[in-house]
Order: sequence, then C-alpha cells, then structure tokens
Amino acid sequence: MNVEQLDANEKQAFLTWRRKLASLEENEKLVLTPFEKNLDIWRQLWRVLERSDLIVMVVDARDPLFYRCPDLEAYAQEIDEHKKTMLLVNKADLLPSYVREKWAEYFSRNNILFVFWSAKAATATLEGKPLKEQWRAPDTSQKTDNPAVKVYGRDELLARLKLEALEIVKMRKSRGVSATSAESHREQVVVGFVGYPNVGKSSTINALVGQKRTGVTSTPGKTKHFQTLIISEDLMLCDCPGLVFPSFSSSRYEMIASGVLPIDRMTEHREAIKVVAERVPRHAIDDVYNISLPKPKTYEPQSRPPLASELLRTYCLSRGYVASSGLPDETRAARQILKDYIEGKLPHFAMPPEITRDDENETADDNMGAETREGSQPEEEGKEATGLGLGLDQVLDDLSSFDLANGIGSNKKKQHKKSHRKP
Repeated sequence: MNVEQLDANEKQAFLTWRRKLASLEENEKLVLTPFEKNLDIWRQLWRVLERSDLIVMVVDARDPLFYRCPDLEAYAQEIDEHKKTMLLVNKADLLPSYVREKWAEYFSRNNILFVFWSAKAATATLEGKPLKEQWRAPDTSQKTDNPAVKVYGRDELLARLKLEALEIVKMRKSRGVSATSAESHREQVVVGFVGYPNVGKSSTINALVGQKRTGVTSTPGKTKHFQTLIISEDLMLCDCPGLVFPSFSSSRYEMIASGVLPIDRMTEHREAIKVVAERVPRHAIDDVYNISLPKPKTYEPQSRPPLASELLRTYCLSRGYVASSGLPDETRAARQILKDYIEGKLPHFAMPPEITRDDENETADDNMGAETREGSQPEEEGKEATGLGLGLDQVLDDLSSFDLANGIGSNKKKQHKKSHRKP
C-alpha cells in the first residue's frame, strides 16, 4: 500500500482501539490507568517492532511484572513468528542475590528469555569511575556461581544480544521465510529496545554504544523518536521512545511511585507516599533518613506500615521543611521521598508470584479445601473485627487503653457513680 493508505489505516485502527478501551471502562466499570494517546509515538513503536529481529523489553528489576507487557510480546509474534522477546532486567544491582535467584527460577519455569543487567554499573565501569550511589554497591557477601543470576557486563550483554539475534535470522532462513526487500539488503541483525518510560532504555543504549548518543534524564518521556545505532558490522541497535501501556491492574499513584509518570503530575501527594510506605519496611525508612517514625498505638496492629501523614510529617520535622502557611511542607517532602524511592535509595523489591506451573498440585489441594475455608469465613471475620485473632483479655485491655487515650473511660465512671446517688 502507499503512504496515504497506510496512514489512513493506522489512524482508523488506533481510533477503533481507543473506542474499545473507552467502552470497557464504561460497561465493565474498570479504571484504566493513564496511557500514551499520541498516535505518532505508537507509530515509532510499530516501526521498531517491524524492523527488529530481537526485541528487548527493558524492565525494572524491583518489579519486573509491573513493567512487562505480554500483549506487546504477542503482537511481535503476530508480525513474525520467529521474532523473540527478551526481558532485560535493568537495575538488577539493587536486588540481593537470593531475590535474583527467585526471579531466575520464575522466568525459567515460564519460558521467559531474560538477562540481569545494570546500566549505571556498566556505565561506571566503562568510565572507570566508582558508583556514586553506595546502595548500588555489588553484594559481595552473597555471590553465587549460578550464571543465570549474575549481572551482565557490557561486553557480555552485547555478545548475548548478537547471539540471540543471529539465531533468529538463521531459523528464519532455514525455514525458507522470505525476507522483505529492506531485510534482504541489510547486513546487520537489528535489536530493538522497548518498554515503559524511565526504565533505563537510553542509559542502556549509551552504555552499549560506549558514549552518550541518546538523551538521558530522570523525567519520563525524554526520547521522542526512535534511533538506529550501528555497533559493529553485524549488529545494529534501535531505541524506541518509552510508552505507557494501558492497564487495569495498577493505579495512577503506583505509576508515579514507579517513575512511569512524572512526579510533576502528582496531585494527591499522600496517595503516592502511601504506596512507598506500604512497600518499604519501617526500619529501612528509619535507617535511610535517620528518623524515628511514630510507633503504632497499642490498639492497632503492631506490624502495620506507617501512614503517609506520619512519614511526611516526621520527614518535614527532621529536615525543617515548612510551607509559607507555617505548616509542614508535605509536597516538597513527598517529591524528595519519591525521588529516593525511584532511584533506589529506599530499598524495595517485589518477589515473584508463588503459584507457578510446578505448583499446580498445591493449587489443587488448596481448591479441595475451599469449602472448609468458606465455612470458617464468618469466624475469621469475627477474629479480624476483634483484633486479628487476639485473646479476649488482650482485646479488652487494648480497648481500655483506647478509651483512656481519648478521655472516654473516666467520664463513664463518674456518670455511673452519680446514677447510684440520685435515688
């Protein structure tokens, strides 16, 4: 087809897709996260997927499944069944080795091609400079001999990418698949980099090229157009702008805390900080910021995460952040805490899902006991209502301390004595 026909078809398909998403939101009562609505950015993605032999999806090691897009992998297979998608698990130096082992097992069980990598560590090694962030120092106390768990260096990653891409080209030729005119005249294999904004695609490209060729910033959406970079006579890299894919499973505040959406778009700072407070252990926040968060009250679960208001006010007090109104400057504190969370200063990571293909037997056993659990549900709810299964005496003590803390208990006693004196 000619250029005009292609342009009209893409516009029509994009419009139809947008309408289907809108109807899903309206009819199914689902909440859709903010996503890329600029057709030109999506066209950049389509062009990269079309010309790439190997597609590298860059994800954040601290929560790989949040940044992984299975629909994108399926679309690449629709274009060409021989195309492969590799997960490049960036910022892997922020994970302890035992967490990398768990993720390596999960990826292997689910037949996901993956590599652990750190763009910042590779850049520092290339420049001969130490890492500025002390929390990114390699975990020497937990070294492992498992090659699947190690964090790849620059040369190792280039060799792996070239090997995987060449295998795809050989497989395509062996099965007699005819290449397009552009592919037949092309000498290099092409590796395309895709993914969410701010996961480290441009930093990875710069580390692999060996010099700054693409703009890098902590603000999502720096790259606007895809670029092709020739590494050698037989390897070409293709950098795609970051796209925010539509999702029904995450919230706007989770996307802000994860660095996918700019912090400047934050309207409810407490909601974003709530995500941080729930994911980072209480003791880690105390240690990193050298503060002492308020302890839970005696009538509250002692393991509960700190409230967003507690974290913000304690941080403002320790740093002297005061707004013009004389109140704690929570907005300024929230921006700094979110920045530390995204950069890795506040340690956090997600573990892989427990249920895998090998756990089907355990899942079946769990289903067998579903009726028993349903029968005991009211009893469990009763336990939660009375303090998470605590003893009766302990619950009464907690309620008494709550009454005393709010000045309720003493008034009741006085009223009770007066009622006896009236007759």
